[in-house]
Amino acid sequence: MKISVLKNDIIDVLSKVQGLTGRKSNLAITSNVLIRANTSGLTISATDLETGFEGTYPASVEEEGVITISARKFFEIIRDFPTDELIIHEVENRWIQIGNQNIEYHIVGMNPDDFPSIPQLEGVQLFDMESDALRKMIEKTTIVGASDDKRAHIMGVFFEKIGENDGKDDKAVRMVSTDGSRLSKTDYGVEVDVDLGEGIIIPKKGLIEVAKFLDSAGTAQVGYKDNHFIVKKDLETIIIRLLEGEFPEYKGIIEKGETYVIPMDRQLFLRMLKRMSILSSESYKGVIFNLSEGKLIISSTNPDIGESKEDMAIEYNGDPVEVAFNPKFFIETLNVIEDDKVEINILNEEKPCLIEGMNDKQYLSVIMPMRL
Repeated sequence: MKISVLKNDIIDVLSKVQGLTGRKSNLAITSNVLIRANTSGLTISATDLETGFEGTYPASVEEEGVITISARKFFEIIRDFPTDELIIHEVENRWIQIGNQNIEYHIVGMNPDDFPSIPQLEGVQLFDMESDALRKMIEKTTIVGASDDKRAHIMGVFFEKIGENDGKDDKAVRMVSTDGSRLSKTDYGVEVDVDLGEGIIIPKKGLIEVAKFLDSAGTAQVGYKDNHFIVKKDLETIIIRLLEGEFPEYKGIIEKGETYVIPMDRQLFLRMLKRMSILSSESYKGVIFNLSEGKLIISSTNPDIGESKEDMAIEYNGDPVEVAFNPKFFIETLNVIEDDKVEINILNEEKPCLIEGMNDKQYLSVIMPMRL
């Protein structure tokens, strides 16, 4: 293989696939990218055995061929290369020469025949989503991080169609994630012809990689086939193997019911929570919310460090409530809400707290109280 390629045409994708190639697997070759040169240009592939990526980029191909090379070292060479054009040439015995007249690297590759195959799904039905909307859905549901718990509904995000089976006129897709202590739900209005069955569970790790390729403009195509979730963007495709299992029934917990609705300034509330979480530690994660007429007091006590307290005027005229929460969950939720004003729905020290934007009702966060 011998090709000439422009640095700016591949540096961005090489940066983005580091999350895939840097993930440990039982195959050493997954730390490499596969590079294939043919009449279409340059195709770069990467996989962690769960998520596969392929993208095609312009190149001047003198000799066709296929190589694998360390993704990290290849990226570092391209990133720091002083000129925009460089030549990639497989010389012999899988040794790869990278450079130009003044600079030359010789890197040993691996056998491309050993590179794991990425599923080539034919006849996939796809539907369009705004690229930015899909990225925001992913960001809002993957803030609920996967823990050591190996259950599918903890490791994954539930993706389903809503509207058709709910007796609603509005059609949408929905993503939901939970870790048992909180839940995030976000909707996007769109007509979907793809059959998602009763819903699918997509690994959070794979969705985080998808988000890296989603721009603030344009559209992405989304589909599902043969136990795989597919996202296509221009000449790039990501395929994620789905998780097997059942997502718990969640719709009851997102219903507001008989709660007090408290309007809050998002930034003021966020800054207050950040201050009150300064004394938190792994052993003492919780803070106490004390609600009384017209006032919210948040206090934090950590026997190893000290204590803190702050109050804020709020619109509340219900019964006094004292309840403990993990402030980190509120901070992460408020960081992804785009409204300036939020609504906090709270009832007592046992029921979950619901948070959403005052105007944008597509996103809802549910946070369970703590027991101190």
